[in-house]
Amino acid sequence: MASENKIDFLTHPEINSEAFLDSVSSFGCDLFISMSFNQIFRKRLLEYPPEKTINCHAGKLPFYRGRNILNWALINDESEFGITVHYMDEGIDTGDIIHQKLYPIFDEDDYFSLLERAYSGCAELLYQAVKLLQSGTAKRTPQQLIHPEGFYCSDRKEGDEILDWNQSSREVFNFVRAICLPGPQARTFLNKNEILINHVECIPNAPIYKGIPGAVLKVEKDFFIVKTIDSYVRVLEWSGDLKIKVGARLQ
Repeated sequence: MASENKIDFLTHPEINSEAFLDSVSSFGCDLFISMSFNQIFRKRLLEYPPEKTINCHAGKLPFYRGRNILNWALINDESEFGITVHYMDEGIDTGDIIHQKLYPIFDEDDYFSLLERAYSGCAELLYQAVKLLQSGTAKRTPQQLIHPEGFYCSDRKEGDEILDWNQSSREVFNFVRAICLPGPQARTFLNKNEILINHVECIPNAPIYKGIPGAVLKVEKDFFIVKTIDSYVRVLEWSGDLKIKVGARLQ
């Protein structure tokens, strides 16, 4: 896209180096913008342009700092997620807020639908924030005024996708939808054979009773039902060349 629009496009393995700073200094930039970037900005680079450096983060700062925010918001059964444009400082997602918008999360939502909303929302809010800065009307809100601490989310790694059936049906539902495609999908095992689960649903008015979490209670052509710690869930989308039978135990 940069090539098509005749815009210079630079890459560098160390953006805080003298070589990179020398490269960008010739452009006379008023503002630096970070979006889903994978390097840490140091103080000299952050403060180099007159309008400093801003970042767009798909999280409701000062909460949900860090990584894999949309996944964690669903796992935590949030009713909303945020997109925030903020000044960058030497902390991680700790700078003063310029612009923030909250978006509702419905039971019909999953990682895919939130990701699509975040793609368009980040572009929209980032543009609006730049125009506020350009017009001189941007306001700074220190994050400590919202909450003195906030919280951070760790990045999710291989192995974190393993499904624990010793959770409530609601927690299983949230976990599965939080990492569904294009995520890694929830993973469970039947006799050490892997099953990937992409979609489950809670069953209205399912009775609360003690049983064996992970036990397969019913099998039909298009779904099977699995016991959770409190009730049970209906598994609607899965992959794995296995014959699932009533009485089987998923781990």
